[in-house]
Amino acid sequence: MAVLLLITKNNTKSNNPTVTPELEIIPDREIILEIIPNATYGELMKQANTTPEVANAIFEAAQEIYDLSKIRVGRELKLIYDKDTDQSKRLIYQIDTEEELYVILQGDGSWQAERKEIKYEVRIKTSEGIIESSLYETGLEQNLDEVIIIKLADVFQWTIDFAMNIRKGDYFKFIYEERYLDGEYIMPGKIFAAKFINDGREYAAYRFEDAEDSYGYYDAEGNSMQKIFLKAPVSYKYISSGFTTGMRYIQAFNVSTKHRAIDYAAPYGTPIKAVGDGTVVRASWFGGYGNFISIRHNSTYTTNYAHLSRYAVSYGQKVVQGQTIGYVGSTGFSTGPHVHYEMVKHGTKINPQTEDFPNTDAIKETDQEKFNEIVEKYKNKL
Repeated sequence: MAVLLLITKNNTKSNNPTVTPELEIIPDREIILEIIPNATYGELMKQANTTPEVANAIFEAAQEIYDLSKIRVGRELKLIYDKDTDQSKRLIYQIDTEEELYVILQGDGSWQAERKEIKYEVRIKTSEGIIESSLYETGLEQNLDEVIIIKLADVFQWTIDFAMNIRKGDYFKFIYEERYLDGEYIMPGKIFAAKFINDGREYAAYRFEDAEDSYGYYDAEGNSMQKIFLKAPVSYKYISSGFTTGMRYIQAFNVSTKHRAIDYAAPYGTPIKAVGDGTVVRASWFGGYGNFISIRHNSTYTTNYAHLSRYAVSYGQKVVQGQTIGYVGSTGFSTGPHVHYEMVKHGTKINPQTEDFPNTDAIKETDQEKFNEIVEKYKNKL
């Protein structure tokens, strides 16, 4: 709590000064502790000369809200001290981009924790551009935050392959948030609506949040933009080997094999993502495949990922679409870092680039009217 201090000031030129009270806010003292690699909550509190009793009381009060042993590198712990007593009275920690943890000293000497929404100043922006080489480079040339460029690609990631299918002259336009604190730009926020014209074909997407506060992107008719599978399991440089049913000779290993898969070349250690929800049915070494993961998605589809450098999941584990399952490597019969990606349908390996996958759930009938209002709000602006 700030302290109000009365001061006097002479506002006249006579010898009989008039005393005029003014209020000056004297702020509480605060310490900001930067969370560096290998730093722990206990060490940071000790660095701030916080007693073990107070540090433990804050930690225990926060436990049900947020585990302070999981503080993240690059963020800060802010400690507020009473100006008069210099007693610790508040700890603030940013949990994520949306919420902060507040642990506050109560009148009875106990500590109480709560999550508080970060109150950004939100400005609505519209950006558009014509692509010369790639979406990413065009966005940067227009001084767009790289985070919002990636978010835009994510909106259309199930329908457009941004590594292989982008054409010079493709066009994008989208409406989104920019978030500010104290007048300073912090980061982009939600994308409300977006349009992308790829090779002459137009795609439009509208954000919709249902009553359960979950959200998704849908076309103007209410069909989900999300497919049951991602276009690719990794952010790749190029396809080093495509799908073929013929024999292929690998000179480095003196073997001939069919290549009913797609090889995505990517830097060593690049995260590999599950292309859809499913269960890991294998995560182990598998001959020429090297480190190998197989995911069963349903009674129809299974996907395989080979030559990994290491695993991020294990046998029997449930995974969700987009979850990191491993990392690009060059194990087994491999001559350079890439992920060998197979899709199996009813036991037969198929070309995932030519398979037409169904969308996930469309807008519920009960939400259709509300969704139509959103489409009408943004359609003309796109």
